[in-house]
Amino acid sequence: MAPVRLAVVGAGVIGRRHIEHVLGEEDAALAAVVDPSDAGRAFAAEKGAPWYPAFAAMLEAARPDGVIIATPNHLHVAVGLEAVAAGIPALVEKPIADDVAEATRLVEAAEAADVTLLTGHHRRHNPLIRAAKAAIEAGRLGRIVAVHGMCWFYKPDGYFEVEWRRQKGAGPVLMNMIHDVDLMRHLCGEVDEVQALESAAVRGFDVEDTAAVLLRFVNGALGTFALSDAIVAPWSWELTSGENPAFHETGEACLWIGGTHGSLSIPALELWQNEEARSWMEEVQRVRLPNEGADPLAMQIRNFCGVIRGTETPVVSGREGLETLRVVEAIKRAAASGRPVRV
Repeated sequence: MAPVRLAVVGAGVIGRRHIEHVLGEEDAALAAVVDPSDAGRAFAAEKGAPWYPAFAAMLEAARPDGVIIATPNHLHVAVGLEAVAAGIPALVEKPIADDVAEATRLVEAAEAADVTLLTGHHRRHNPLIRAAKAAIEAGRLGRIVAVHGMCWFYKPDGYFEVEWRRQKGAGPVLMNMIHDVDLMRHLCGEVDEVQALESAAVRGFDVEDTAAVLLRFVNGALGTFALSDAIVAPWSWELTSGENPAFHETGEACLWIGGTHGSLSIPALELWQNEEARSWMEEVQRVRLPNEGADPLAMQIRNFCGVIRGTETPVVSGREGLETLRVVEAIKRAAASGRPVRV
């Protein structure tokens, strides 16, 4: 079949990664780069792709089969609604919107128009997450009792030279931890209630640099999560999963899931169980679950192409992105109020 023609809106850091993956996929072709900046225009020329300053200008010239929206967060909904109005399937980078109300508006518009909407929570496409999900669903951990996650890393001063990264909505809860929340939902079930604390004591910006979160899941499991982008440390998805070559892999873990029959560390996929009787007095044995490595961003592009062709269903729908954002918004409200918040 002919390659699926994908346009990428936004030629920033993540947009350029999407562009490179589209160019690297046999099933996909880069239809256009949409970005108002001179840098975006130059990057499109470098890749030999048509360039347009805005979505409407692209539509006047050519209609792609699908669009990847990788603009700054506050533009996701506006561009997403343009795609919906044009009847073009869209993959929207996370977070799907800045807040639940806007995300709901976009998701409901897409559903009403019967336009496919996906969310860029690419970690779900990672084979190691698929292996973890399969082990949990097979009952190898028993009943899930608790989950603990860590995301500690250090963003250098240069990262904050871009003004919007110092402003409300650009902190690590919405920019980074949202991926971890999505994985916890995916692996452990829906979240019912959260409590949280935030601090901006290190940098003093309008966004948090540290957060501590408690979660109660619908199934009764409890979760904890520690987050900071002001700590030099090896425990974060970026530094443990090896999925992005820009980061130096540490070989550590960043997520632990515990059940009545065993516990699992991620991304190492180390499963800990008693061989016979379950007891703290018995030896706890470790096995490593098999995992075939693959680039989740590439797999996300393949899934998007399959969805457009009608041969696959979305791994992460727009509504899934909305539900993850709903948990994150509850975390922000809990931190602001100092009180538990129902999701």
